[in-house]
Amino acid sequence: MAISANLDKQLDKAYEGLTLSEVLDAPVAALSGVSEGDAEKLGAAFGIKTVRDLGTSKYFTLAAALVALENSAK
Repeated sequence: MAISANLDKQLDKAYEGLTLSEVLDAPVAALSGVSEGDAEKLGAAFGIKTVRDLGTSKYFTLAAALVALENSAK
């Protein structure tokens, strides 16, 4: 099943129109609202360099799972 989504508002202008794979391999600063300074701090603290790294980080996936569990209990 093919799925499409317009991510333009969630990405910095330079990364709009890229494929999903290209976005995942882009630097974290490609995400709208994440500055270069923020990206440097994520790299230093957690070794996160790409959007894919952020999405697969054990810390961030655990936090997202905990929030989902709380929401499903409501």
